[in-house]
Amino acid sequence: MSASIAPSRPKVNLRTPEVLKVVQEQVEQHYRSALVERIRAGGGRLSASGLTVRLAKEFGFCYGVERAIDLAYAARKVFKDRPLYILGEIIHNPEVNDQIRAMGIKTLTGPKPEARIEDLTADDIVIIPAFGAEVATMELLKSKGCALVDTTCGDVMSVWKRVRQYATEEVTSIIHGKAWHEETKATSSRALAANGNGQYLVVYNLAETDYVCNYIRHGGNKTELLARFKGAHSPGFDPDIHLRAVGVANQTTMLRGETEEVQHRFRQAMVDRYGAADLAAHFRVFDTICGATQDRQDALEKLLAEPLNLLLVVGGYNSSNTSHLAEMGEARLPTYFIKNAGKMVSDQRIVHFSMQKNQEIETEGWLPTGDLTVGVTAGASCPNNLIEETIRRLFSFRNVTPEQLLGNGAQAVA
Repeated sequence: MSASIAPSRPKVNLRTPEVLKVVQEQVEQHYRSALVERIRAGGGRLSASGLTVRLAKEFGFCYGVERAIDLAYAARKVFKDRPLYILGEIIHNPEVNDQIRAMGIKTLTGPKPEARIEDLTADDIVIIPAFGAEVATMELLKSKGCALVDTTCGDVMSVWKRVRQYATEEVTSIIHGKAWHEETKATSSRALAANGNGQYLVVYNLAETDYVCNYIRHGGNKTELLARFKGAHSPGFDPDIHLRAVGVANQTTMLRGETEEVQHRFRQAMVDRYGAADLAAHFRVFDTICGATQDRQDALEKLLAEPLNLLLVVGGYNSSNTSHLAEMGEARLPTYFIKNAGKMVSDQRIVHFSMQKNQEIETEGWLPTGDLTVGVTAGASCPNNLIEETIRRLFSFRNVTPEQLLGNGAQAVA
């Protein structure tokens, strides 16, 4: 890991053995789980008192998240006497972000900013989160002379490369994502900045995709389209001009199957409009799905094929990749999306986020009695200690203590 520093400042090495040793110790202390590691080693299953917990094969922190957290901790160690700030949240997990704030790292953007970018000086250090940041924000920070610790995920930067390429070829970027999400905002800004005249349109789901594809095939009401996609298209976007050639990209945490369907539908719309022989002049596509996101979705799909009574999904409610895991579960069996173990109020009452209602709700009688198998998974921004707390809480409803879980009272079996 290394800090990305504004051109006027010398680079600072965050990878010295001394720094790495301290960072590793702190991260393990805050987020490691001996219980989760034991369950993994035992084949992903833990049983006691008629309760079996099944862990998805892939869950929790991905490499990009681990790197972002490591860099933030390293920055606090190296720049211990300097003001340290972060753009919004390092990742979408409330417990992790609380820990970052507890280290004296102040937020610059978001619902409750603690400082303003306009007030920064050359003595300040700014952490760029894993989602990246918009081009205008980066330029403003560099103009202040701040040292930048850039934790942007490599998969996100791969998408940026694609949309910049689309722009140089005068191809409009169709971004499958959430227009309000930090990552998609950062990606959209790269589409604009590539040559100063780039164009983009963000589609959130297949309904929006079909609307745009129908416009490509048959034309339509330009004013209506621009109103429907307000805040989700580039300035000066003209669908009659800028939908003649498109390239599909995505927010890296979207469902792979849905992104592939978006690609397929835009491709077919171009074939229908211009003919298969001229497709290359009107359509581009590259695979920009995050590998870690896909691994967690694939692992959950395999877990859902097993006999389960219910599924618990652990993570931040504003985490895109975690919310998609919850969507997958809700489509198949009783699923409870919780941000921490405390949301399991009792074996009768749980407070959880409903994807369908887009809000936190309460459910009574959520945990059946008798022999029970509960699936557990977590998004790429959820640390193992929160997963452990969830598992411990589940077994406490069967009067199984933590000591029994780590001792001989529970069996980890393949």
